[in-house]
Amino acid sequence: MTVVAPGGASSGPGPRPARGRHAAPERLGDVLVEQGVLTPDQLTEALEQHHRVGAPLGAVVLARGWVTRRQLYVALAEVWGADLAFVDPVDVDEELAHRFPAAMLARETWLPLRVEQDDDGQPQVVVATAGRPSAHIAEEVVQRTGIPRVRQVVTTDWDVQRALRTVWRDELVHDAVQSLAERRPDESASTVFVWPQVAAAVALLAATVTGLVLDPSLTMLVLVATVNVAVALAVGTKALISTVGTAWETVEQVTDGEVAALEDADLPIYTILVPVYREAGIVGLLMRNLADLDWPREKLEILLLLEEDDPETLTAALAAAPPDIVRIVVVPHSLPKTKPRACNVGLAFARGEYVVIYDAEDRPDPDQLKKSVVAFGKGGDDLVCVQAALNYFNARENLLTRMFTLEYSSWFDYTLAGLDKLRLPIPLGGTSNHFRTDLLRDLGGWDPYNVTEDADLGIRASARGHRVAVVNSTTYEEANMAVGNWVRQRSRWIKGYMQTVLVHTRHPWRLLRSVGPRQTAGFALLIGGTPLMFLATPWLYAMLVVELLWPGALVPALPEWLVQVSLANLLLGNGVIIYLSLLAGFKRRTYGLVPFALLSPLYWLLHSVASYKALWQLLVNPFYWEKTTHGLSSHVQVTDVPTPDDGPEPAALPPTTAPPADAVRLMDPHDVPVPPPPSTETTSEDPR
Repeated sequence: MTVVAPGGASSGPGPRPARGRHAAPERLGDVLVEQGVLTPDQLTEALEQHHRVGAPLGAVVLARGWVTRRQLYVALAEVWGADLAFVDPVDVDEELAHRFPAAMLARETWLPLRVEQDDDGQPQVVVATAGRPSAHIAEEVVQRTGIPRVRQVVTTDWDVQRALRTVWRDELVHDAVQSLAERRPDESASTVFVWPQVAAAVALLAATVTGLVLDPSLTMLVLVATVNVAVALAVGTKALISTVGTAWETVEQVTDGEVAALEDADLPIYTILVPVYREAGIVGLLMRNLADLDWPREKLEILLLLEEDDPETLTAALAAAPPDIVRIVVVPHSLPKTKPRACNVGLAFARGEYVVIYDAEDRPDPDQLKKSVVAFGKGGDDLVCVQAALNYFNARENLLTRMFTLEYSSWFDYTLAGLDKLRLPIPLGGTSNHFRTDLLRDLGGWDPYNVTEDADLGIRASARGHRVAVVNSTTYEEANMAVGNWVRQRSRWIKGYMQTVLVHTRHPWRLLRSVGPRQTAGFALLIGGTPLMFLATPWLYAMLVVELLWPGALVPALPEWLVQVSLANLLLGNGVIIYLSLLAGFKRRTYGLVPFALLSPLYWLLHSVASYKALWQLLVNPFYWEKTTHGLSSHVQVTDVPTPDDGPEPAALPPTTAPPADAVRLMDPHDVPVPPPPSTETTSEDPR
């Protein structure tokens, strides 16, 4: 540890006074001007912004790129009358360190360094903090160590974050991977099948084989009839929910007037989590897209979650010269290597009152954060998550992107809206989920063993008595345009639905008691019925082909009425899907996509291919995360988004402001930047 500024702060019996250069308390703005890193005009402008948005002065000057972090912390150390120390991970006593939980230290941005002798020969604990030395830190240290003397030195939050991910590495990984499985094992997919489920599956298979041997006709009748009932219920449930959604669309409607009424000074800190893996080519685009958000930069924290074994993306992120609101968090390598595991690491470092997930190529509506805050304010204390809609900026690129867009327009515009109105469990989408951070942590974060962690979290929240709502805002992202890539992505999603059903049906009576019969039925028919519908569809098509080519050929094996019911089931199911896709195209006014709704039956057959792959992987490789490759579209670098066919072209996204050159040089793989802590203000009455 290198001490570079005079001063000291201690607590406990016999504290010694600070030894700063000034006898009277200094104000941050005055010190920055005195040190020559800030001009008087810049200080005046920064103070005006401080009063307008209610953000600490240090956060303001960092967000404007007027000072570097090191310059800021040199000034803060002088203001606080404390030594400034640049901490290397080797300075941390590991035995002392592991008395303190990593998650707490990450949120509060301080860490214990070592035990040493003070001037009186008494032991004292040296603590490095990226915020003002405080009694809270001293009390926490005394409680965990029993040593009454605590000396607090100031360090940058870069140093705190680097030490945490090095010294507390194993704890961060363990918490991200095993926390939910250890705290609530019945809610974790870490165990794929429990013994009652295995016994039920074996009994069902044995009964089917025995029936086929003893009475094939009766057994086939029961099997086909069961499949038809299940498919009819699943399709009927989706049709009912979507019909309700066509009337209500969204419950948490937020008007432009409500957004305009928000005062920047009243807005909270908002954390954005962006998990990125092997997507070096679109990191720069991510910075441009997030720069367009209508939120005070001083109150925005962007955590770019990069994997340790992905140096190419890290290099690209550093080359993009991210502004100071971006913190690059290197996620330690571990298994299972899944998106929810990375998000759990990010959640440990998040300091915002709200947190949202975006994918690297996402283009959210500029006012989405503000609309979400308004929705939370209107939604009540039980509202844990607000889901924005997804749509695609490359909708017209090829046939697959057109079908993808129609499908998701129907899902987000109608199905989720209907679930919201009916107060049924809402399976979240993979991005644009806005959470209350404290409630998300209380839920245990994401399940790293569930490959559709977002859908699982929505169901888990409902089971715990929380509510998920949808909001009238859209995030545009890249529609999958390659069949192989699409099958990998969709098979992962369907496998995750299967995992979610297995997890939440381990104790069916408990589920029924906790959420009620209506919610249980909705969960079973939508989450469980969706994979079953895809798995059954090829067999219904096979019956149709046989009946068309050889009329009456199935009658010896099945009653004629059952053959007719099966064919009607297939036709009605496809009719519902086509109708909902047509409605979605008209609602979004993407009229050029409407004729392609007629191809929905072929598109749903592709789901069947993905479903059988998902079922096989569930048995042999349940936690494998099928990586979806982004950045394939020729429109990735284009700033337009889907608009009505006769609508105006949207404006281009503004570029971010790069930080000063000396700040960029500090951003290397061994010294990754983090944003200023909320405690960088100096006095409540005068921020200077």
